[in-house]
Parts: sequence; structure tokens; C-alpha cells
Amino acid sequence: MQFFLCQIVARLVAIYLFFDCLRLLRNGLAERKIEWVNSDWLVVWSHGVAHRDTAPVWYWFLIVGEVFSLLACGIVSIFGWWIPNS
Repeated sequence: MQFFLCQIVARLVAIYLFFDCLRLLRNGLAERKIEWVNSDWLVVWSHGVAHRDTAPVWYWFLIVGEVFSLLACGIVSIFGWWIPNS
């Protein structure tokens, strides 16, 4: 029963993150800018915006990261989460 509940929770979280990444990716490509959040312990929750025209390398780095996250969430939502046997 615990494995089943873990699969349900993992898939629900993955579906939510999938649509959130899709929204960020669509808005980032349409508006030619993408927002990033630094969660470093020393710099507490600093925000920034990478514009395609002024910081193209950082912009495309963030876009590729969003695509990777989108694919990972899609795989987890379709196939589930693998928990190793101990």
C-alpha cells in the first residue's frame, strides 16, 4: 500500500511540475525573457530576469534547463517513480 501511495504522490507532483515548466517555457519563449531564482543559503531568494537580447547565453542555459525538467517530469508522470528494494 505504501508503494502505491508513493507512486500516486510522485505522479501528481510530476504532473504539476510538468505544467509549471511548460508554462515557464512558453512564457520565456514568447516574451524573450525568463525569470530565475537563486536558492543559495548565503543569498536568500534572489530573483533575476535573463533577457534574450542582453544575456543570450544565460537565457538559453535556463531554457535548456526548463526543457530538461519538462522531459524528466513527463517521464516520471508516465512511468512512475522507481524505488529500490532495500
